[in-house]
Amino acid sequence: MILLLLEIRFTKFMNTIQTKTNGKVLSYKSIFISDVHLGTRGCQANKLLEFYKHTRSENLYLVGDIIDIWELKKRFYWPQEHNDVIQKTLRKARHGTKVHYIIGNHDEMFRKMIPLNFGDIKMVNRVVHETVNKKKYIVVHGDAWDGVMKYAKWLSKIGSVAYNWLLTINVVINFFRRRLGKDKWSLARFLKSKVKNAVKYIGEYEKTIANFAKRKKVDGIICGHIHKAANQNLEGINYLNCGDWVESCTALVEHFDGRMEIIEWDKLRQEVVNYEPYLKVVNK
Repeated sequence: MILLLLEIRFTKFMNTIQTKTNGKVLSYKSIFISDVHLGTRGCQANKLLEFYKHTRSENLYLVGDIIDIWELKKRFYWPQEHNDVIQKTLRKARHGTKVHYIIGNHDEMFRKMIPLNFGDIKMVNRVVHETVNKKKYIVVHGDAWDGVMKYAKWLSKIGSVAYNWLLTINVVINFFRRRLGKDKWSLARFLKSKVKNAVKYIGEYEKTIANFAKRKKVDGIICGHIHKAANQNLEGINYLNCGDWVESCTALVEHFDGRMEIIEWDKLRQEVVNYEPYLKVVNK
């Protein structure tokens, strides 16, 4: 009888959670996201809010270019959804999630202010994260290892303008793809994977930043910056790139056993957002 009552209470508790989130809740030890680019039209803030709603973690790392100061200086664009992302992030920090904001190049103005705390959020240039199984990872945005950023910042800003044009064209392409019943497609991702110079640039970036981690004698490095999610071994270093929330909506997660995984929200959301628990309790 006691076991039956406990089972009923547990079921009610689980159903309460499902009702509040309208879907499944995914729990991780740590979550790493980068390149959200709040303040730009390409930012997929709604999907990030959805991701926040359906995930919990002990640690949350914002790995640079979360707020796009570059674009905000040129033209102010700040819809309610972008403000909601900031509010939800602050709320996570208030409710016990350890939030680290690693500064990137698009939000580099914050570097002049560090050490800086934004509410309960620590803002830093880089930090070392230790996993459950005692592996150490340097967490850094990664722009310091970008040759274009390092030696020709003006060229990087021109590239940013060209990238925004690609995103605008992509909106038109995907409008017609939806009308034809086809899945979303990213022109920028396609070009990165097919254009020889882009492939070479990404490969050199990955090797350069992995070599830095090797010199620092850590197990791996977690970064963002190039908008290309990755989990690979480069000369004994676990190179992990979070991806972005403009093209791919990807995140890096650490499971409670220390396993690191890249997740694609567009794929995962199909089984999470509309999840219905198999346990049902009938209130009499």
